[in-house]
Amino acid sequence: MKSLLKLHGMTLAGLLLAANAGLLIYLAAGQIKPWSKIDWMDVVGEGGTCLILCGWLLMLLHGRPAGHVTRLLSLGLSCIAFSMWMDSLDEFIQLPSEVLWDNWLETAPMPVGMLLLTLGMYHLQQEQRAISEQMRKREHVLRDHRLFDKLTPLSGAQYLRLHLQQALLQARAEQQPLSLLAIDLDDFSQINQRYGQDEGDQVLQAVAHLLLLNLRQQDILCRLAGDRFVAVLPNTGEQQAQGMADELRQSIASLAHRSQRHGERLQLRATVAAVMALDEDEGQLLKRLNLALARAKPRLARSA
Repeated sequence: MKSLLKLHGMTLAGLLLAANAGLLIYLAAGQIKPWSKIDWMDVVGEGGTCLILCGWLLMLLHGRPAGHVTRLLSLGLSCIAFSMWMDSLDEFIQLPSEVLWDNWLETAPMPVGMLLLTLGMYHLQQEQRAISEQMRKREHVLRDHRLFDKLTPLSGAQYLRLHLQQALLQARAEQQPLSLLAIDLDDFSQINQRYGQDEGDQVLQAVAHLLLLNLRQQDILCRLAGDRFVAVLPNTGEQQAQGMADELRQSIASLAHRSQRHGERLQLRATVAAVMALDEDEGQLLKRLNLALARAKPRLARSA
């Protein structure tokens, strides 16, 4: 209640003063009717409406902070409540027939209040749209944040599937080739065993940055579980994708990453594979990419 009075004390005080002023004016100009002449049906209808409007006003002021929208809505409700209050007083107080200003006090605040309420509802709608848009953006950011890898600045497997669905649809609509490229670090588990997991995390971060620097702006790079990376290459045929894969493999082999503990260089190697999308969904395409990567592993072992 203290916070309500602190924020909206002027609104409540204004309504109380206006109601008391109207009562005093009626008492000064007229006479109280006898009980037999009071239309209690009108009293219940008009007085009850006034009480309900006052309840709405209190709920509005209690539930909203001070501001332009709250001011418009509260003033609108106050004007309508004042109009109903004055209409209720007319049931208890008999004014002389030559008095004309009572009609103005009873009817004039009503359209003014309705106009203020309409303006307040319009701005309230605009406010709710802005809030909904902010919440939508916030939800989108949080949802995308969960799709990012926790270690590297890359997206994860879930985002890869979502993006690949859209990329396949776009490639078919534009009749352009789409290729996938996989990079798998060889013997990465030995780095974790020999140098520790922290060093392994440093290697993954360094490789992720290296791959990003060597890919094009339109390419999307994601990290799958462990030491495997997949790049989505729009407008790229399989031969071009295979050339890019070989370049990335050479870049990783040339990476001069040194351990944090002893400063020795870690010799990194990677197996790469590239496939071009056919008439298939993202699951089938990823499965074919994994098979191509598995077939490339024995070739690498023989060449070593």
